[in-house]
Amino acid sequence: MKLLQSNKIGNLSLADSIAMAPMTGARGEGKGIPNDLTVLYFTQRATAGLIITEGINISEQALGSPFTLGIYIEEQID
Repeated sequence: MKLLQSNKIGNLSLADSIAMAPMTGARGEGKGIPNDLTVLYFTQRATAGLIITEGINISEQALGSPFTLGIYIEEQID
């Protein structure tokens, strides 16, 4: 398999064989809300073969680092 050759995983067609693992970045607002920096980060990587999105906080108690994204309040989900 060549790295820049198109590939298929199940019914998912990929432009190449590059996969980006989930990471946790400090790109959220104070309440873990995605912002323009979050959008820019993923836009810059959108042509990668497969992006498994970043790790997120599932509750306020699960907060591991400041400014990490969350998915436990409506503003984060929106």
